[in-house]
Amino acid sequence: MRAWVLGSGVPTPSLTRACSGYLVQIGSEYLVFDHGFGAFQRLLELKIDPALVSRLFFTHLHYDHTGDFARLVLTRWDQNAGRVADLEVFGPPPLARTAERLFAEDGVFGPDTIARTRNQSSLDLYRFRGGVGERARPNPQIRELRKCDRINGSDWCVTVSEVEHFRPLLSCYAYRIEHDGRSLVYSGDTGPCNALVELARGCDVLIHMCHFISGTAPSDEFAKSSTGHLELADIAQRAGVRTLVLSHITGQIDRPGIRERVIAEIARIYEGAIVLAQDLLELPINGVSEARID
Repeated sequence: MRAWVLGSGVPTPSLTRACSGYLVQIGSEYLVFDHGFGAFQRLLELKIDPALVSRLFFTHLHYDHTGDFARLVLTRWDQNAGRVADLEVFGPPPLARTAERLFAEDGVFGPDTIARTRNQSSLDLYRFRGGVGERARPNPQIRELRKCDRINGSDWCVTVSEVEHFRPLLSCYAYRIEHDGRSLVYSGDTGPCNALVELARGCDVLIHMCHFISGTAPSDEFAKSSTGHLELADIAQRAGVRTLVLSHITGQIDRPGIRERVIAEIARIYEGAIVLAQDLLELPINGVSEARID
């Protein structure tokens, strides 16, 4: 199992941090977890053909986690002319309604896909790309998940847990991916909660939002729905994770000197390895090790 950061940022526009997205490779399979604005571009920068992505998991339906959803679905569909299966998409409700409003004939991309399936010049391109017969419309296969669901792949599994973020207005999930004795947990967006601690228990890598400097939350409600750096240190220590990846990085934290201070303060509580996420970074699922001096 290998994993990369597609986007480590937040809704605030950034040239260095795309919105949330993560790529996991298991053998020849590629799974994507969240796909916010900019994450698709990062996928291309990793030289991953979108057709190789077979499954997409959403933690919740904030736009910084879903913005490039349509681009992934439509690019796979249009460029591969019926030669790849429809994308399987998992996430909390109302994911099915969201997909319907995007891809149905009367949806946001309805006029586009109607033209591409009926206009002769588009059909010429479809056949040039290897398509045969009548052109089907894009039809992502949607599965709305419930907390405690488990999705089984060929030799991997994904476990779902509900976490604390914008409830009851949004349903928000975290995921644990397991393969061949290795495990990676992705928190999505959440405030401190025991469910996440239990999901992450003993995992190799925990990717978790580090949204603000503890003690600076503007309200109690804010602190309950997002995680400060000291609360995150406590979560990782209690769960006994091997490597903690700080992500969903805000401008408050992403400043010279502040980044280093945050990591140092986390290290006083959490005893494992600490990684500050960067876009396109490959995550150390097999553990952090020192390299020789060249």
